[in-house]
Amino acid sequence: MRKPDYHFLVCNSFRVSGVPQGVCNKKGAVDLLGYLENEIADRGLNAQVSSTSCLKICEHGPAMVIYPAGWWYNEVDIKKLDTILEALENGQPAAELLAT
Repeated sequence: MRKPDYHFLVCNSFRVSGVPQGVCNKKGAVDLLGYLENEIADRGLNAQVSSTSCLKICEHGPAMVIYPAGWWYNEVDIKKLDTILEALENGQPAAELLAT
């Protein structure tokens, strides 16, 4: 396996028990996973997606981080994901959406 250029970490508010309970999950973060996987494949990006436990910014969820760049995004939805992926195809962050 080739090391991915990008690793998407999508908060799904999983707790130690494995049960999703938090804000990101309740705001539809789980739906972002499948969409993101499909878009990465369709766009031919060398990227990996992981669902995470709480990223501790619940008031701004769903939250997502892209490594190795360390780009954080808040209140992610499908529309924002499209903008983020379009920028990523050019090797850039979607600067206007970066968390501050």
